Amino acid sequence: MTRSHGTLAHRLIADHLVDGRMERGQEIGLRIDQTLAQDATGTLVIQELEALGLDRVRTEVSVQYVDHNLLQADERNAEDHAFLRSACRRFGVWYSKPGNGVSHPTHMQRFGIPGRTLAGSDSHTCAAGSLGMLALGTGGLEVALAMAGRPLYVTMPEIWGIRLAGRLPEWVSAKDVVLEMLRRHGVKGAVNRILEYHGPGVADLTAMDRHVIANMGAELGATASVFPADAAVHDFLRTEEREADFRELSAEPDAVYDLTDEIDLGSLEPLIARPTSPGNVVPVREVSGEPIGQAVIGSSANPGLRDFAVAAAIVAGRQTHPAVSFDINPTSREILADLTKMGATVDLIAAGARIHQAGCLGCIGMGQAPAAGRNSLRTFPRNFPGRSGTEQDAVWLCSPETAAVSALTGEITDPRDWAAEEGMAYPRPRLPEHASVNRAMLEPPLPPDQAARVALERGPNISGLPDFDPLPDTLDGPVLLKCGDNVSTDEISPAGAKALPYRSNIPKLAEFTFTRIDPGYPGRAADLTTDGLPGRHFVVGGENYGQGSSREHAAITPRHLGLRAVVAKSYARIHWQNLTNFGVLPLEFDDPGDYDRIDTGDRLRLTDLRTALRPGAERRLRLHNTTKDETYEVSHRLSDNRRRTVLAGGTIAALAREEHHGGD
Repeated sequence: MTRSHGTLAHRLIADHLVDGRMERGQEIGLRIDQTLAQDATGTLVIQELEALGLDRVRTEVSVQYVDHNLLQADERNAEDHAFLRSACRRFGVWYSKPGNGVSHPTHMQRFGIPGRTLAGSDSHTCAAGSLGMLALGTGGLEVALAMAGRPLYVTMPEIWGIRLAGRLPEWVSAKDVVLEMLRRHGVKGAVNRILEYHGPGVADLTAMDRHVIANMGAELGATASVFPADAAVHDFLRTEEREADFRELSAEPDAVYDLTDEIDLGSLEPLIARPTSPGNVVPVREVSGEPIGQAVIGSSANPGLRDFAVAAAIVAGRQTHPAVSFDINPTSREILADLTKMGATVDLIAAGARIHQAGCLGCIGMGQAPAAGRNSLRTFPRNFPGRSGTEQDAVWLCSPETAAVSALTGEITDPRDWAAEEGMAYPRPRLPEHASVNRAMLEPPLPPDQAARVALERGPNISGLPDFDPLPDTLDGPVLLKCGDNVSTDEISPAGAKALPYRSNIPKLAEFTFTRIDPGYPGRAADLTTDGLPGRHFVVGGENYGQGSSREHAAITPRHLGLRAVVAKSYARIHWQNLTNFGVLPLEFDDPGDYDRIDTGDRLRLTDLRTALRPGAERRLRLHNTTKDETYEVSHRLSDNRRRTVLAGGTIAALAREEHHGGD
């Protein structure tokens, strides 16, 4: 049983618990107050709402953002935006127009409320924990179910208390706090854990500073990140003209956590994550002098007005290095307006910055691809191989201070060293008392009577959801791919301008599956097809399989190609859920050494699955390698509900069966 009590996370869970017991490792169902989706995942969410037969959303607030696929190189993205807007009008969802802003900071500005739950079809939804919300990134189908009024099911996590003490030194900011967490604990250090930040150092962080830290809890593998709702949150909501939404929330003084850690903010220094993992963190001084070709400021990992204003103050009256492209991606239209009113936009432009529209853009590989082999410094959350849109990229993750100073020098530079040479004091821009609140680009839901008459605008690139068959009693097939550790969903189903425009067209998107690891995978899967049916096969993975983005395409497209089971050492939380939602059996090696005994091309066999996966049955299965005549012990972590889901072929098939059999 979880030892935590008196924690804010524990209270938020208890306030929304509708099913299960709050015991560590048990599956619990949570009532969801708000949902968000973005356009890279939202079209599938809408298709899933259709499959569920929903008439109108049941949440307090649901919002559809268009922030990822803003590059309109052909008609596909624009057609999907029209589809999403028509769906919002039909189902009672707020619609955030293209260019209005990145979902996470924009949702924080306009809709975030302390004490509420938020489920989002984007892994960085956890950023809303900055306001004292319980915010969880998850797959699109889970979000669709929440929109339909069903609970969100997760494994009851451990509550990890991170005590913050002291104050941040000059030239060190919130990004360095979360990079320190990644330096200590790596990209799987918080799997099945909620990070709860507390202690006297929290008071020194603004709500947007906390957003930076909470956002990149996703890179640690966390279920959620939680901060108290205190004076800083009150100030933020007052600035956004939503003071009435404030509610003070914090842990009890005697709160007990399952795990603890402490960061002395005053001891931190500028940090940077080397290519090609957010967990590969070193001090900036350790890599100073590396030449760069690009520096980008923006994304949901550094979305605040302060982040852009500090960069503007650093480069004001100076010119960026001639070899560097200095890119500014405003994270919301509101922030761009305030930046302009402050005069900071002019400072950036005069210094050589390229100002882009408000959106995710380069963070999802939608434009701003760097030159191959040239270092790109970004204030982004991720630097997985090829995510930038350039196959041979070299992306580093850092703070706005480090990025802006390095853009001036043309090489990775510790901002403290540059400031000492230049005699520059640390900039502390004066931010406006009241934000340039922008409501015009948010279209509210239609009244139910009008909404019922809206027809969906479905372009030719939007396919239907595939019909997936039940899991067979005997699963026999080849290992089409064997992966290493920390394989990301970007490597399973790539982002970027080439693939993402097909996010609504599963058969076409499937052609990109695993191609960053093995370009031959889709072809080998196609060769297994017989009588128009995909050939059943296995994938073998290492540790933390499926880390990164919540995109369920990384489960759907391999499933479309015939994947029926993954055998890995361990899984990232969201991808594990997505696999089960689409009828793929996620198994784990009892002996991790057995991973080394299996090769690509080996034929594996599982028998008597309907008995082995029945509710209450033992979690251990025997996996036979018929090529080598070896047998391995493997296990699953499926609850009884998820066993039924996998056996039925996925969540939608299981719900249809439940409806047909009257809940039997």
